[in-house]
Amino acid sequence: MMKSASIRLIAAAGLCSLLVLAGCAKDKVRYGDARGVETVTNEFGSTDLQMIAESMTRSMLGAPVVAGSNLPIVTVQEVKNKTSEYIDTRAITDSIRAELQKSGRVRFAVDAAAMQQQVEELERQQSQYYDPKKSTEVGKMVGAAFRLEGNITSIVKQVKKVKDVYYKFNLQLWNVQNGLLEWTDEKEIRKTTTKG
Repeated sequence: MMKSASIRLIAAAGLCSLLVLAGCAKDKVRYGDARGVETVTNEFGSTDLQMIAESMTRSMLGAPVVAGSNLPIVTVQEVKNKTSEYIDTRAITDSIRAELQKSGRVRFAVDAAAMQQQVEELERQQSQYYDPKKSTEVGKMVGAAFRLEGNITSIVKQVKKVKDVYYKFNLQLWNVQNGLLEWTDEKEIRKTTTKG
């Protein structure tokens, strides 16, 4: 009787293990096209981020303040999320900064988010562990001539089975010295979902 119960217990454990392995075997992972259009939901996604970054970069590079300047120095403020959903606005500004940097027509000064790390590095190099002739001098940082900032807003409407989401992304380039707005542009995105 005891032997029979043990055999059943071992068989049940083996069957559970097989079911778990069989369940794992059904999951398939594949690489997708990172530039492909994402249509999983009507929430903000990778396609929206890419469209915004490309549109804003192209527009800003054509602005007279950038096109007619010799490598203007810009600092980037984080984009404000004024939507009702979580959006990684740092990813948006990072993508725009990367595209602008690749163009070779804009330089970037340290932004507010990275300033603490910059100061810590400068202070570290002033310690007794560094050769003063080979460490970075304090007081040599370059201030930005322009400040890039913006926001993203959304309007969500839903009637029965139809949900419409409208996003508007706005970006501005401000002259730090005189406070003038040198460039601004917007990108609009509309996504509609109809439940079947």
